[in-house]
Amino acid sequence: MTASATREDPGKAVTGVRGRRLSRLSFGGAPIGNLYESVDDAIAATAVMRAWQQGIRHFDTAPYYGYGLSESRLGATLQELDRDSYTLSTKVGRRIEADAGRSDHADGFVVDGQRARFDYSRDGVMRSLEASLKRLRTDHVELLLLHDIGALTHGMHHPEVFRQALDEALPAMAELRAQGVCGAIGIGVNEEAICLELMPRFPLDAIMLAGRYTLFEQQHSEGVMALALAQGVAILAAGPYNSGLLGGASAPGPFYNYAPADDAVLEKARRFYDVCAQTGSEVGAAALQFPLAHPAVATVVCGLRSAAEVDSAVARLQAGVPAATWSALRAAGLLLHGVPTP
Repeated sequence: MTASATREDPGKAVTGVRGRRLSRLSFGGAPIGNLYESVDDAIAATAVMRAWQQGIRHFDTAPYYGYGLSESRLGATLQELDRDSYTLSTKVGRRIEADAGRSDHADGFVVDGQRARFDYSRDGVMRSLEASLKRLRTDHVELLLLHDIGALTHGMHHPEVFRQALDEALPAMAELRAQGVCGAIGIGVNEEAICLELMPRFPLDAIMLAGRYTLFEQQHSEGVMALALAQGVAILAAGPYNSGLLGGASAPGPFYNYAPADDAVLEKARRFYDVCAQTGSEVGAAALQFPLAHPAVATVVCGLRSAAEVDSAVARLQAGVPAATWSALRAAGLLLHGVPTP
């Protein structure tokens, strides 16, 4: 692609998830579940509606995001629109419970009186989706993802969780797909290892991979990206800014992988800002557009909490990124050899 030729349409659709068409830019619903800070209902509703007005047509959420708050807010706003005018993904794998005395916000969501517990049983999947559909005010979702399986999340309990996912959760999800309650099934994870462990054992339609195939890092996703392409599994590339690390306008953000970034990570991030400044591009634009060049990627999922953030993401998607930027990033060793660029 020639210099400054990137002009992505956020609503431009591709076929990638069992024939379903997803917009190139997707609305990530965790922030409107009060992730890290409280968001006013009206601000959340305005963000969702602005996303649709700007051409974003896929909305991703999960019961975990604010213990149902994200789903409820999406459902309340999206009910005003034609159901055929957007697609939805949500997740299963946690059970939301009342806990009147809880206010520690240990999960990162500023919501009191509730908690989330892992539940990968067949009954847990069925009950979880039933509750999600009520909150979303719909009778189906286009994509259903099994949330946060893998050793990164479950540590020593991973073998038993993995077995239950294979024996109960995923077959239950396949049943729901056969019934038309969901159009496609997959997993939503933050690590490559579980993808490579699961893909030979159970056929998936899609994988939401957060923070692993990004402008900042590709070395922890080489295997899954190649296998996804070979198997026809659609990748939803989430966390394109790596927890905000590459989200700042002129300097790295302070977080990486949901935790404070260490000095080595910050130093590497600053190199991206230097290269982009020298080649006349913005890091955020490059970060948002980079994953979409890979043929396995169906959409990039960006967490959004306000109309201003929606507008910023759309502007970044549409911004011109000179060919010189990609060349300079390769020359600096900041892109893995052979990865496609826009």
